[in-house]
Amino acid sequence: MPLIGSQPLDYENIFSNPNSLDAEIFFNIRLPRVLFAFLVGASLSVVGAVFQAILRNDLATPYTLGVSSGGAFGAVLALKLNLIFSFFVFSAVSLFSITGSLVAIGIIYAISKKQNGISMYTLILSGVAISFFFSAFNLFLHYMADFTETFRMVRWLMGSLDVNGWKYTISLMVILTVVFLYFFRNYKAYNILLAGDEVALSKGVEVYRLQKISFLIGSLIVGFIVAIAGPIGFVGLVVPHITRLLFGSDHKYVFSGSLIGGGVFLAVCDTFARTIISPAELPVGVITALLGGPFFIYLLIRKK
Repeated sequence: MPLIGSQPLDYENIFSNPNSLDAEIFFNIRLPRVLFAFLVGASLSVVGAVFQAILRNDLATPYTLGVSSGGAFGAVLALKLNLIFSFFVFSAVSLFSITGSLVAIGIIYAISKKQNGISMYTLILSGVAISFFFSAFNLFLHYMADFTETFRMVRWLMGSLDVNGWKYTISLMVILTVVFLYFFRNYKAYNILLAGDEVALSKGVEVYRLQKISFLIGSLIVGFIVAIAGPIGFVGLVVPHITRLLFGSDHKYVFSGSLIGGGVFLAVCDTFARTIISPAELPVGVITALLGGPFFIYLLIRKK
């Protein structure tokens, strides 16, 4: 997929002449973008599988709990204020997006926390409420923005994997490795959790601790992704379900399949997004929504 693009490359020149323009495009633009797309898709899919496990809800996604709405509000606010600064590898938009996600996580956690853990029922409802709350602020900022600001806001909200260089790719690779190892190490606990909290507690699973850590870790990595790539929907819904259909409900295979399947799915979607109307480029969120929307409707009908 790094070889596919609007600009044809001399493939022999890429490796024989590392200082050539072809090598620069391949190694510093296309390759990191494809790997970043793979990592984003893998992260969203694995977190989606985890959220579906702890909430025991087939329709749960990384964006169900309002984290992306908080991140989107932060980014839209930065775009409206026309802030131009950076810190470490993050732009002002990314920093505000991360802050918005953290605020959303904090509010949801505070509302759903109870004496011996987290109320999953309250977690879902508070997530939906927070999502509507931040969406209302987003609409207000859109209404107050001029044409240029509105275009930038809408373009960001569609999601994009247009990254240059390796800084975001390497950062996400490290984060995903640590997060995935934690989830995979506890796959047996997630399997038992499917039988219910009472059964899991009787089997020695620290249910509330597992739910709390899963929610916080999953939300943080989603907040990081939203800050860089914008909200990219349906990946965390579609891929875990396909993985379960193919390999069953054992989270040893669900997590592994979601990691690989989600990465490949989003990398392919991004390849279509940047080549289907070349030399222009579609937002990758458009492609994932076109594929994920019908699948979501299918799940609703099947559940009914």
